[in-house]
Amino acid sequence: MLQRLTTRSFLSTSVVLLASIPLLFVLFQSVQLQPAQWLNLWSARLPGLLWNTLSLSVLVALGSFALGVSAAWLITRREFVGRRLAIWLMILPLTIPTYVFAHIYTTLTERDGWLGQLWVLIAGPNVPHPELYNVFGTAFILSLAGFSYVFLLVSDALTRSRADIEEAARLHGLGPRQVFWRISLPMLRPAIAAGLALVVLHVLSDFGAVSMLRYQTFTLSIYLQMSGRFDMQAAAGLSLVLVLLSLTFLVLERFFRDRQRYYSSGNAKKISRHKATPKEQVLIWLWLGGITFFAFALPMAWMLIWSWESWQQALLGSQFWEYVRNSLVVSVSSATLATAAALPLALFHARLRNKLSQTYIHMASIGFVLPGPVIALGILTFVLTMVPAIYGTLLVLVLAMLIRFLPLSVQAQEAAVQQLTPSIEEAGRSLGASPFENIRRVVIPMLKTGMVSAWVLVFIDTLKELPATLLLRPTGFDTLPVRIWIEASEEMLELAAPAALMLVLGTLPVLWFLMRQHDAATK
Repeated sequence: MLQRLTTRSFLSTSVVLLASIPLLFVLFQSVQLQPAQWLNLWSARLPGLLWNTLSLSVLVALGSFALGVSAAWLITRREFVGRRLAIWLMILPLTIPTYVFAHIYTTLTERDGWLGQLWVLIAGPNVPHPELYNVFGTAFILSLAGFSYVFLLVSDALTRSRADIEEAARLHGLGPRQVFWRISLPMLRPAIAAGLALVVLHVLSDFGAVSMLRYQTFTLSIYLQMSGRFDMQAAAGLSLVLVLLSLTFLVLERFFRDRQRYYSSGNAKKISRHKATPKEQVLIWLWLGGITFFAFALPMAWMLIWSWESWQQALLGSQFWEYVRNSLVVSVSSATLATAAALPLALFHARLRNKLSQTYIHMASIGFVLPGPVIALGILTFVLTMVPAIYGTLLVLVLAMLIRFLPLSVQAQEAAVQQLTPSIEEAGRSLGASPFENIRRVVIPMLKTGMVSAWVLVFIDTLKELPATLLLRPTGFDTLPVRIWIEASEEMLELAAPAALMLVLGTLPVLWFLMRQHDAATK
């Protein structure tokens, strides 16, 4: 037993040290900044970046709240034709990366774009069409891309809510609207806080949408400092501020959410869905259909039409499929390594359950806090300092993806390990199996479902990742996100659309996993 814990402790420590590389080297670089350099950053960059980033986060949180909570309420509290389809339609936007959203809508809102022509038809040729290259346009794009997180968590909370509390409120004379604002909505605060936390963290780390819309945030500025000015210390200083901002937000979100805890009895009466009247069904589908139109149907139609144009013009040659192959190589390698690296850490925490194992879990989650450019900066600094021989190789990119998405794998496997009875492991050891043989023949088969889930989640997120790939990919090694970035900057619509469509098709497996979890919660 002691030998097994020692082995797991060694492997877990190695994984945690690996995950900590970007943060440690960002700290190392930032402490080398002189006071005069910090003052220069503050006077020249930090106030504007703070204002841009925080104002964008607030607007996206408001937009995601309005879309996600309203959709969740309608779908969980009303029975109407097509309700099951509506659930899918509210989750499908998760398959579209933010930079694809930004590229599509900047194209559609141009004077000769679909929405641009519609605007001219409605408002006239002399009225300026809506501009996306500002905080409101960027917030619109990121709200469409992120509201599904709020929808998933709030709809799950609504399916578990208690009917007796709302019935008691009605008995005391409250109307339906008063019950919603004074009873139901406060009860949803933990779920709403968790959903908005995911949304804001994605805003803080987003690179693709803000770069295509030329909206200056910390993430974009860090990338420009690295790729344009080659000023690693200034990039590290900005990265440190962004990390502190993310951590401050996480601490505040956890503090306020912990103060709003609501408990439900396991045998409490659940709220049943009311059958919608014909008029209500029309209004419901007008709202949900409008969300679907802008968040999925319109972008998907654009991708399909331009991909068909590319197919007809025979533009999808061997080079395009090479980009697909490169994306698959990086995603498969990263998912496999992340799944393997998370296993000893999940086993170590599940069997030890002390402050050390909990600290290891938190440190392994650094990838959730650090945006792609920050991780790329830390990895790049580490490689150039410690192992310059691997600089410019595919190994550096895979290492960054491993650290970036390791938290996904740890969470998925930790839940599965908790259901593994220790006596099963002991039985294998008592029959003479070595520690590694016991893991291979006993533990891994028992954890297969959790490991597959972890592999798929890391694979999907790696497939869509853009900024770290731009900074760390080997020369001439382009992936689908990189090609979308390049083709979008050159206005090559017929080449950007097929790459975007391939990404959407590739992310459908994670949608299936999300739907399976949602179905389990609503039974």
